[in-house]
Amino acid sequence: MTRTTVILSFAWVAVCGVSNIAAEPRPNVILVLADDLGYGDLGCYGANDMQTPHLDQFAKEGLRLTHCYAGHPNCSPSRTALMTGRTPTRVGVRNWIPHGSPVHLRKSEVTIAKLLQQAGYATCHAGKWHLTGQFNEASQPQADAHGFDHWFGTQNNALPNHRNPENFVRNGQAVGRIEGYAAHVVAEEAIGWLNQRDKTKPFFLYVCFHEPHEPIASNERYTRLYPHDDPAYSAHHGNVTQMDDAFGRVMRALDEQQLRDNTFVFFTSDNGPAITAQHPYGSTGGLRDKKGFVTEGGIRVPGIIRWPGKVNPGGESDEPVCGVDFLPTVCEIAGIEPPKDRKLDGASITPIFRGESVVRQEPLYWHFNRAAGRYQVALREGDWKILARLDQLSAPGNSITAADEAAFQAAEPTEFALYNLRQDPSETTDHSQTENEVFVKLKARLVAKYREVRDESPTWPEWTFDNREGQRIVWPNYTQKKKRDARPAKKQPGP
Repeated sequence: MTRTTVILSFAWVAVCGVSNIAAEPRPNVILVLADDLGYGDLGCYGANDMQTPHLDQFAKEGLRLTHCYAGHPNCSPSRTALMTGRTPTRVGVRNWIPHGSPVHLRKSEVTIAKLLQQAGYATCHAGKWHLTGQFNEASQPQADAHGFDHWFGTQNNALPNHRNPENFVRNGQAVGRIEGYAAHVVAEEAIGWLNQRDKTKPFFLYVCFHEPHEPIASNERYTRLYPHDDPAYSAHHGNVTQMDDAFGRVMRALDEQQLRDNTFVFFTSDNGPAITAQHPYGSTGGLRDKKGFVTEGGIRVPGIIRWPGKVNPGGESDEPVCGVDFLPTVCEIAGIEPPKDRKLDGASITPIFRGESVVRQEPLYWHFNRAAGRYQVALREGDWKILARLDQLSAPGNSITAADEAAFQAAEPTEFALYNLRQDPSETTDHSQTENEVFVKLKARLVAKYREVRDESPTWPEWTFDNREGQRIVWPNYTQKKKRDARPAKKQPGP
């Protein structure tokens, strides 16, 4: 059983079980996603030099997840996992999607937004979409095709560097230039929709901030909170506080409409911190590696759930949960059936609201053929995590070639490593030679899962990634420094 400090406060839940949640008025659902926010980047996750008052308060009001995972160590696939409940390599989103790419979340995939829309929910997406390469073009399905009544889309190239971004799209129509900083532009769109939505319906609101992806401009009111000789430090930390402030505005709007008590809110991040030469800050809280790796620093992220009356405030759970769990969880609490005609990789996490373990048909699994570091595949079951290197690797980058596709189809797992994450969250001690029974069992499960996912993954037409137009704007007076995790965590809040 999971070691969880959550006690449900409503007797009907203890008596009837979570399966009867749907007998209550259908809850509203809000999913809030940060971009490249590391496990150690919030005050409530051990960051002693970060000001995140709204999320820290939110954690006190809800359930803080200390073993929460993104569905992938990269942005587009991670978002795919949240929307579909399927490991993203299975559906063909294997890496982040550049502008112009043929890769996209196919219309044949069933998203949680589509399921809720069909069940009578009003639905809205506000912010970074990043599930298409052809932004706002009929050649690829946009957010409306995936179940969003209202969508305000900012593709990854729309808000990377600028205070006054262009290329906003609202419901398929270009909006033009909008004044403001990224998180506040997104929050105001979300709040505006909350105010104008059809109030006879329950709703699903998907809010995707760009912060603290590199580099997003921060209002000076936030950067000056972090005086430092390196402007990139002030910018990164200001980004996080800017995102926290925008999150607080959305939660305040919820309270102003008296919607708190019947709204399930989940806050998380799409992957671990980037920690690049341009953007050398961000914290994994002491976990191994960073964004782009299938080790813990690349995939373990903050996760906080607030649902008044269903989980006690101030709770904490160390049960492993993942982005692929969002769809089956929301299906259960909304009383709708998840898709039966396809393999789902996630499971409902409502048992953790009762202090119980999640019942999984599939182990947690990550698959990234272009992952940085030694390993490209990982699987977690209980306290154990097994990783493997692939014996054939695709070339770095996002181009699609016949050679890369051949390598993808032919690659097999090799050179396995086994870690006990309960005892060793930083993955320092390999038990593959000392825990033979566990190793043999998990190796077989990883290989079987890997082949199943690989064989289902669709192919895409050949395409060349041309980044000549990708303007990389550095922070003012920025001096390149060694890549580093800027802050050791004062205390590991999870393991």
